[in-house]
Amino acid sequence: MGAGKSVIGRRLAKSLNISFYDLDEEIESRYKMSVTSIFQKYDEACFRKLETTVLESFSEKDNYVLSCGGGTPCFGNNMALLNSLGTTIYIKLPAEKLAGRIANSFHKRPLTEGKSEAELASYVRETLNVREPFYSMAQITVAGSETDKDELVEKIVRILNKEI
Repeated sequence: MGAGKSVIGRRLAKSLNISFYDLDEEIESRYKMSVTSIFQKYDEACFRKLETTVLESFSEKDNYVLSCGGGTPCFGNNMALLNSLGTTIYIKLPAEKLAGRIANSFHKRPLTEGKSEAELASYVRETLNVREPFYSMAQITVAGSETDKDELVEKIVRILNKEI
C-alpha cells in the first residue's frame, strides 16, 4: 500500500511494450462495484475471495504487468499463484515512507480511511511487519525509495533482461 505499484507497473508495461492491468480495477470492472463499496457493503473476507478469483483468471493471459493491492499476496495461496503466473517484484519501502505517501494520497483506501496520522503510522508499521514474510517470497526485491520512478523502472528492466 503506497509503494507506487500502479504507477511503476504502468511505466514498466509501457517500457516493455506489453499490457498493464491493475487488479483492483479488474475487480471493479468485473463486479461493477468499487473496492471501497465492496468493503462497505460486504467485508474484507468477501473482497479477498473476489480478488483471488480475478487473480486466477490471469493464468489465461500472456505478457503483461499486473499491479496488485498490498494485501493480495497475503491471503489464501495468492503469493504462490502470483509466482506461478510470472516474475514477481516487491517494491520495498520503509513503513514511515509508506505512511507519508498514504497520508498525502488522493486515493481513498478502505483499510486506512479515518485514521489519524499517528494511527496511520502505527497501522502501516504493524501491517508491513505481518505482510513482509509474504512480500519476501517475491522473485525480485527492489528498493523503492532510493531512485525516482523512471530510474526504478529502468532498474527493473535491467534486472528482468538479465533473467531472460
